[in-house]
Amino acid sequence: MTATAKIDMDKARPAKPGELLLGEDWISPDAVADPVLRAGRVRRGIVSLNRSPLARKIIVFNLMALVVLVAGVLFLNPFRDSLVLQREQALVTEAQLIARVIEARADAGTLPQDFAGINIGPGVEVFLFDATGQLRATAIGQAPQGDAALPGKRPTIITDFLNGIWESVSGLMVRKGEGPGALTSEELARARLDIALNGETAVDTAQGPNGGAMFAVATPVTGPAGALGVVAVTSAEGEIDRLVRYEREQILQMFVIALLVSFGLSLVLASTIANPLSDLAAAAELGRDRDARHMSPGRVRIPDLAARPDEIGRLSVAMRGMVAALYDRIDANEQFAADVAHEIKNPLASLRSAVGSLRMVKKEEHREKLLDVIDHDVRRLDRLVSDISNASRLDSELVKEEEEEFNLIKTLSNLTEYLGQQAGEKGVDFITDFPADPIRIRGLEARLAQVFVNLITNAISFCEDGDAVRVWARRRENRVLIVVEDTGPGIPEQALTKIFKRFYSERPEKQFGNHSGLGLAISKQIVEAHGGVIWAENIRPTNADPTSDPLGARFVVGLPV
Repeated sequence: MTATAKIDMDKARPAKPGELLLGEDWISPDAVADPVLRAGRVRRGIVSLNRSPLARKIIVFNLMALVVLVAGVLFLNPFRDSLVLQREQALVTEAQLIARVIEARADAGTLPQDFAGINIGPGVEVFLFDATGQLRATAIGQAPQGDAALPGKRPTIITDFLNGIWESVSGLMVRKGEGPGALTSEELARARLDIALNGETAVDTAQGPNGGAMFAVATPVTGPAGALGVVAVTSAEGEIDRLVRYEREQILQMFVIALLVSFGLSLVLASTIANPLSDLAAAAELGRDRDARHMSPGRVRIPDLAARPDEIGRLSVAMRGMVAALYDRIDANEQFAADVAHEIKNPLASLRSAVGSLRMVKKEEHREKLLDVIDHDVRRLDRLVSDISNASRLDSELVKEEEEEFNLIKTLSNLTEYLGQQAGEKGVDFITDFPADPIRIRGLEARLAQVFVNLITNAISFCEDGDAVRVWARRRENRVLIVVEDTGPGIPEQALTKIFKRFYSERPEKQFGNHSGLGLAISKQIVEAHGGVIWAENIRPTNADPTSDPLGARFVVGLPV
């Protein structure tokens, strides 16, 4: 016999062709393929952005912070000012060094005709003017390895691409070429010639013929008789712009890498958050949507994420607890309804029999007996319906009522004072033993009083003339014990585990039908709602034979203080 065949025999119905076993239920492959059901059963990988608004928000917000940071750096452009200042200082130093060399070479106040032997920086153009402003010599520095070796000449793909987009969007048509205010290198070198001839070093900036920025430094060449001429140094057109563009390229490259890393990490983070939440939501929707019940005929199962040490793990545990409590309540209600139907059927059957017999009997004495039975059963039904109504409302009332702090000893004293009179009328001795100091607890005073009244009246009902009931209380560390003892017949051993169940009643024959069997069940429910415990036991002398008759019954209630 195969495993599948064995499973088929164990199920309430055999599997149909093509069906799969899911938990305790047979479902079709189409149901397994349903995305809502599958979301609650199958662990998924990377989150789907088109189905997860939460994942999209996480990724967008993470990337937005990075974009704002980089945009701020590019907008403030701090490296441009630094590069301009550094370049100006470098040109001033270079011009002064060249001027000192020219001064050393001047022969009897005559300026040299060239810059032979002088090392001129790459991309720099040098002019030598005499005292009358005539150009005596010019030279251009060449890069040893070509223009590609210069930082400003390196490729800037990302920056060029973004600049192209910007120019396309803005639609600003900047005509390159010589325009108003554009100066050649020689014109820019002459611009501060007068200042240099007066013995000062002048720095100037202007737009070159192609629209790029140019720098010029003019410094005097002095001799014994005064200024012999001027050395002017100009930078290559657009050099600073190329340097700035290169720096931007470096930043943008790091930005692209950071963007990809941030996107990947955000995607992983979103999947660890959005996927479990989606699974939890899908599982909860299965229980909410009545139309979805055909997909999963079994109970709703919340994914178990208790191993996660975060809020999602706590949410999973809380939802599983809520669902478990809900199903426990549903089961309890179903069992309660079944018990109610069973308990009501007994007096109804008795009523039906008595009414049927009443039509046939002729003797008046028999009719009176039947009428007594009918009256007893009607009162029994009325009491049963009242107790059932109270029991069914108890849970909601315990939640709605506000707990207050009260003196438990005072409450017990007031109750025993009234119930002691009832015991005295029956010939039962009533003994109380409470501590002198008050014991204050927090809870629902009226509901706890209902518990103690039920326990004491039960004890009195089982006692005969000459028996005794004792009620005492003691505080033990963080709890208080309230004990109700009687010297009645005790509790049958087989009933000790049943007496707190609904509708269970272990009464003398003459008290049959006078109790619904809900009192102790309600008392247990109230005590447990206060975080306490309640149990019952028989009173036996120390070292007594367990099979001997008990000396009475004892009910103990423990409540937190």
